[in-house]
Amino acid sequence: METENTPTIKFNDISRGCSTISADPNSPKCCSSGSYKLDVHNWLEDVPQSPGDNQFVEIRFKNTRKGYYLNINSLHLQKGDIVAVEALPGHDIGIVSLTGPLVLSQMRKYNISKNEELKKIYRKAKPADIEKWEKAVLQEQQIMLKAREIAFNLRLNMKIGDVDFQGDATKAIFYYIAEDRVDFRELIKVLAEQFKIRIEMRQIGARQEAGRIGGLGTCGRELCCSTWLTNFVTVTTTAARYQEMSLNPQKLAGQCGKLKCCLNYELETYVDAQRDFPPTTVNLHAQEGVAYHQKTDVFKGIMWYIFNSRTGSAFISLPVARVKQIIDLNKKGQKPDAFIENIDAPVIAKADYTDVVSEERADRFDGQQRKKRKRPKFKKQ
Repeated sequence: METENTPTIKFNDISRGCSTISADPNSPKCCSSGSYKLDVHNWLEDVPQSPGDNQFVEIRFKNTRKGYYLNINSLHLQKGDIVAVEALPGHDIGIVSLTGPLVLSQMRKYNISKNEELKKIYRKAKPADIEKWEKAVLQEQQIMLKAREIAFNLRLNMKIGDVDFQGDATKAIFYYIAEDRVDFRELIKVLAEQFKIRIEMRQIGARQEAGRIGGLGTCGRELCCSTWLTNFVTVTTTAARYQEMSLNPQKLAGQCGKLKCCLNYELETYVDAQRDFPPTTVNLHAQEGVAYHQKTDVFKGIMWYIFNSRTGSAFISLPVARVKQIIDLNKKGQKPDAFIENIDAPVIAKADYTDVVSEERADRFDGQQRKKRKRPKFKKQ
């Protein structure tokens, strides 16, 4: 805990989740946690731990970069402790994000065996380490912009999206996205000569870039790829069709420009619910005309049809059982007198949908007259 006598260092880089860092030489700590990414809740935090539970520790770095390290010195580490860890070359500075038996569960999740040769935790960071680390972090934004300018002058078809400095300021990882293979050997020479550091280029996809940068989705929450999503499954428009969603690219695309990952979250539920539904490509024939399928309310079990003999947007809603009955009669060459069996069945009604296409039109406000406010009349005194 931070006390009044404990000096603090301002550390306003929210990407690492710390706004202040205690300068206590015995135990430097991330005092005020921010919105760091891919956080794991330690629900076994209050359970007494055995000495062997702290053998493996999860360390977080900038944005979504994490690693699992071996606590060879049996240090007493807690969440938020700032430590110096092994790196190639030199050392790196990270923040403890998870300790205890849950670390092994996370390692199994990422297919990391505890028998592998993991990197080691050297010590708790000293004030001199933190000061050098902070100076390196303050250069990241400026160096990223300069690297983009250099890549543009070299006519490289790539976008540098993030720069992650090592804690000892001797190495930096440049994350970039590119559609095709890029020959960046000349870029590495220029960057190494200008910034006097070791350069590592790491290619990522558009979704990984969105996860590193972060942001808010259309739902109002933080992006899933920044908070908890670690593996990216292929998303297709078929998922939107199963869920009866409008195939509007502006509505279905996320901040990365790809289809939203959340389209897959409820897909299996919709697929299971539609297994007993009749095919939507089959038209219904009755004495009063032919009905064509328009949309389906999956969980209410209602299918909406429209007549070719009717005008306007008049729809008729039929239960799934009635649709199956009409299809069976049509297969036998019979046509029912009416689509609706009895009076108690749903009647023809207008569709309760929203025209999302017209909402995005640029001229949707044309022709609307703005109401003029009446100014209040003041009496002369």
